[in-house]
Amino acid sequence: MPVHPENRLGPQATAAAFPLGGIGTGNVSVGARGELRDWELANRPAKGARLPFSFFAIRAQPVGGTAVTSILESRLTGPHEGDQGYYAGQLAGLPRLRDSRMRGEYPLLRIDFADDGLGVDVALTAFTPLVPLDADASGIPGAVLRYTVTNPLDVEVDVTVAGSLANPVGVTGYDVHHFPRYAGQPHNAWAEDGGLRGIRFGSDLPDDDPRHGTAVLATTDPRVTAKPQWLSGFWQDGVQVFWDELRTTGRLSPETAFSIDEPPYPDWFTRLRVGSLAIAHRLAPGESRDFEFLLTWHFPNRPRAWQGNINLDNARAGEVVRNHYASAYADAWAVARHLADELPALEQQTRAFHGALFGGTLPHEVVDAVSATLVVLRSTTCFRLEGGRFAAWEGSFDDGGSCEGTCTHVWNYAQTCAFLFPELERDARRTEFVHETRPDGRMNFRANSVFGNAPWDFHPAVDGQLGAIVRLYREWRFSGDDELLADCWPGARRALEFAFTAWDADGDGVLDSEQHNTYDIEFHGPNSLANSMFFAALTAGAAIADRLGDGAAASRYRDAAQAGASLMDELLFNGEYYEQKLDDVDARRYQYGTGCLSDQVFGQLLAHLAGLGHVLPAEHVRSAVAAVHRHNFRADLSGHHSVQRTYALNDEAGLLLCSWPRGGRPRIPFVYSDEVWTGIEYQVATHLVFEGLVEQGLELVRAVRARHDGIRRNPWNEVECGNHYARSLASWGLVVALSGADYDAAARTLSFAPRWGGDGLRTVFTTGTGWGELALSPGGASLRLLGGHLDLATLTVAHPVLGPLAAGPVRLAAGDTLPLTVPDPHDRKDRR
Repeated sequence: MPVHPENRLGPQATAAAFPLGGIGTGNVSVGARGELRDWELANRPAKGARLPFSFFAIRAQPVGGTAVTSILESRLTGPHEGDQGYYAGQLAGLPRLRDSRMRGEYPLLRIDFADDGLGVDVALTAFTPLVPLDADASGIPGAVLRYTVTNPLDVEVDVTVAGSLANPVGVTGYDVHHFPRYAGQPHNAWAEDGGLRGIRFGSDLPDDDPRHGTAVLATTDPRVTAKPQWLSGFWQDGVQVFWDELRTTGRLSPETAFSIDEPPYPDWFTRLRVGSLAIAHRLAPGESRDFEFLLTWHFPNRPRAWQGNINLDNARAGEVVRNHYASAYADAWAVARHLADELPALEQQTRAFHGALFGGTLPHEVVDAVSATLVVLRSTTCFRLEGGRFAAWEGSFDDGGSCEGTCTHVWNYAQTCAFLFPELERDARRTEFVHETRPDGRMNFRANSVFGNAPWDFHPAVDGQLGAIVRLYREWRFSGDDELLADCWPGARRALEFAFTAWDADGDGVLDSEQHNTYDIEFHGPNSLANSMFFAALTAGAAIADRLGDGAAASRYRDAAQAGASLMDELLFNGEYYEQKLDDVDARRYQYGTGCLSDQVFGQLLAHLAGLGHVLPAEHVRSAVAAVHRHNFRADLSGHHSVQRTYALNDEAGLLLCSWPRGGRPRIPFVYSDEVWTGIEYQVATHLVFEGLVEQGLELVRAVRARHDGIRRNPWNEVECGNHYARSLASWGLVVALSGADYDAAARTLSFAPRWGGDGLRTVFTTGTGWGELALSPGGASLRLLGGHLDLATLTVAHPVLGPLAAGPVRLAAGDTLPLTVPDPHDRKDRR
């Protein structure tokens, strides 16, 4: 596949950090120079955290020639102005390579290093397995780091690649020299088991301590030597001995003594435990060889409370609850063993997903967006508790979670999880409707039940509560799981009935009371954000009631949706877009009145993504989303005035949350109105595509990704209120909208009505049971299943030239390909 130039970042891209790690496991990231950074393994964010002396190095010596030894990173770019120069643990004084080029196509990372003086070529491939529809296989707490070395010389070259890791278990903070402080006494030990060899990092902390854990640096390569524990000391004794041995011999040997006797430094000075593993091979001229390392970790315990920035009950914070992955693996060695044993299959599936996504013909900016934001699911924003229960923050601050409770009004926007790992979304719906919906129908939009803690006492969010009903229908339709409906419908019905009484003051079918929402304030009076959600929820509720045989409820909800939509359209559509109806926009703070709100028909988008069709007049919806693009998109923000948080600025492009093209801006408009949020940019872009305004939608996506170029911002971290913000997961809606994919598990139908690519489209697709690639050609179409299985009554593809193509019944297993072509009119089934 040709490499898109925007996928290659040089060492000057200091903001770039590619996270490794699985769903709910924590991360370590790789920077554009090849450096390891942002060690976030122990159940909490830790942006900027560096483990001293944790790096990879290479030694290359042509037979009969001089050895060259270097850290496997490109050179430090500066500025070089720390209060101690560079801290000792950064080893800035050791040689590094002249240049590097990062190609990050999540979930695969490749870094090509360049330095003529090294004598060999070297590249890093790093990844954590990602398998669509399999959250466990995508939730391994570890990573593969594979250094491929090629000998371009006409003589043999002896090559050693060594990895060093400081013990990460029990770190509580850092001293003035940026060395870690520890709870407990860390320890390292050599281990070997059935071809797996490496260093186990542990501690004497008790098993139920929140900081208890293990880590492993291992390999299956038999040509390995090790120094399981460096010589310990306050000064750089250990790294001096390690480095001298590596560069003179290309091998490592265990230390016979680990600690200094004098002078009597404080105990915490000498607790640092570093271990190193080295793989050595002789490469023939022209030969390439992989030097492969497995880095795994296992921190099973987290506090039994959110401990965030919202005032949820934390009465059980002193207790611990186990991570889901701890049920599958006893420790980090078990993780490494599993990863080593299953790596061929896991890598094949990971590369198949990567190939379907990056090898297709969807617009580059869309592929870039959906792959980069996928990181959110495998960042510290999300976690899984024992038994597989899914929970998440809104995002992650640098050193703590941001806005806890799998917030419904933020997670409304997320589509990636629903289409790639639908089991997690089904679990979240059960949390919301079984555990967080009260008897009167009021839903707690921040879930505390995941920890068994008392519910949060706050007024409900109109968009979160009603959006969850639409998402329940989405999850059922994608899975065909009638048990999910049986579990959730009683709560969902209470939540829907609550809207009639709590948010519709005059009973006319249009919501108009105080309506708390995702802007952390309350809208008053009729507005299309809340009401588009209401009509989508009513339509979804009617479909669910039909499925459950409650015809009376289905008719009531369907009639209410149609009557309410008609009245709201009459009240709020101004001929171009939908407004908020208020007698005095300044009577209360934080309203928008005549403004053009980017989220004004968000409920309609959720309805599209759930397969519900239009719940508002189609021509008015198209006009409204076109107006959002026309009025709220800024190609250059240099002249924009905002006193709020700033996520886009200067000559960058972005979509404002609201504008007032007809005047009437309130004296104090709603909070965040002048900000730019990537999640809303993606939801608007997706909606533009659904309404046929494809180029306008792509313009928004290009703007987002241009801002995340590795120099100004990290390509794999779209920030809102925290890093890896959940709202950015709206991006996967673009794949659905552009491909026109629609899967109904209960009806056993799959259809495509592409809005992009003509008869040359190739795109990834997912269903509740299988995933693969759709390819259109001038002669027809084909469906290739890459994982899972498909059992369909009908498959239809709307070919842009040939018209409808259909097949059925269809049964496919992974690896099968089904061609669809226009039938020959002379080839009749009854032909003899």
